[in-house]
Order: sequence, then C-alpha cells, then structure tokens
Amino acid sequence: MTKLGRSTTILCLVFGVLVLATSTGAQTRSPIAEQIAKTYGLDSFGQVEAIRYTWNAQLSGVNLSRSWIWQPKSDQVSYEGKDKNGKPVKVAYVRSKLDGEAANVKDEIDPAFLNDQYWLLFPFHVYWDSSADVQDLGVQKLPLGKGFAKRVAVKYPSEGGVSPGDTWELYIGPDNRVAEFVFHRGGTMKPSIVTATWAGYRKAGPLLISTDHRGTADGKPVRIFLSKVSVKLTGSDKWVRAQ
Repeated sequence: MTKLGRSTTILCLVFGVLVLATSTGAQTRSPIAEQIAKTYGLDSFGQVEAIRYTWNAQLSGVNLSRSWIWQPKSDQVSYEGKDKNGKPVKVAYVRSKLDGEAANVKDEIDPAFLNDQYWLLFPFHVYWDSSADVQDLGVQKLPLGKGFAKRVAVKYPSEGGVSPGDTWELYIGPDNRVAEFVFHRGGTMKPSIVTATWAGYRKAGPLLISTDHRGTADGKPVRIFLSKVSVKLTGSDKWVRAQ
C-alpha cells in the first residue's frame, strides 16, 4: 500500500490530532458543552449514516487535500488522496480493526483522519470527549476580530491520548456558534498556538458545519477549509450536500 507524503504527515501532526471520545479519567461535563453540541445538531446526530467531506490546508506554501467518508455507527473510514509522488491512494478500513491494517494506515492515514474529523466536528467533541475538562470562562475579547464573546476552554488530560495536554479555547457568540478559537499545544511539537476563525457556516442535513478557518499558526498565515461536505441519513441512499 502506498504511503502518504512526508508533508501530509507533518501537517497532520501540526493540527491538533486528538483521540475520539473516551470515558477514561472523565471530568464532570459542563452544561455549556451540551449547549454547544446541541447548537450544531447533537440531538439529530443519530440520523447520520455517513459524512463525506474534503479537508484542505494552506500553510507556509504547503497545500494539502484529503477526502473522507466516515460512517459513525460502524466507525468505517474511506480515504482518498495522493502520495508524495502524486499517485492516487484509496483506502477503506474499520477503526476498531486497525491492528490488522498496514503500517501506513495505522501510523499516517488514521491520525490524518482524526485530525481532519476534529476540524469538521469539534463542537460535538466538546460534549463527546468526556476526558476533557470544559470550563465556561465568561465573556472576553475576541482574539482576532472586534467585539466580545463567551470564552470556553476545553482542556485534555496531561496523560493518555494522541495529543495530551492540548487546550482549545472557543469563543462563543450570542447564537451559541463558535466564532473564533485558539489552540494551545500541550507538547513540544510546532506550531504551539493556532488562532483562527470558525466561519463559512453550512447546514448538511441536521448538522451545522463550519467550513472555513483563517488565522495564524505561530504567527504565520494559515487557512483550513472543508469542501464537498455532505451527509447520508438513515433510510436514504442520497447524499445531502451542505448549503
């Protein structure tokens, strides 16, 4: 199986690779966690059979694009992208059976999936990830734009997980949507701080998705954006495109 390019692996590691929900070391959930997740469609997430999207990144002259289909109920992942030589790569696997997959699926493709899926669905992870400590810190100044918003810190434990000790600071507007965020890395990997917008909102079926994130990574311009977002709902074979 063909490996992903080195730049793909580096950029994947750059952006907040975290683990999916776990009950280990669970913190008491803050009411704000459920409030945020419900704004993005938590109550209807059970209707989702599959989510399809392309994750795109622009940072320091590097442009990446990775396409995914995730089936939440079976945790099956389908990946499509290119290797370092520009040759197409297509992989399908079930995350509970990673031990039986090739090394590049375990070490490169699945970490890339986790990274990209957090950019797609982080407002849900605020509620799903019971190991995270979620704190409502009150109304504070926005880090990028003008004005003020409610600052909510989501801190992951210092031990365990792929990226322990990370903190995501979400700035929540009056509509309960994330407007901006600051990512603080818990380890020594760079960049240490990413500050970006949470914009380009679209509805994909019952889910509210932010598709555009612009800002800085350790002071350098960065843009992460999601394209071709669509969902397939229970009882239907049709993809519903985000609009």
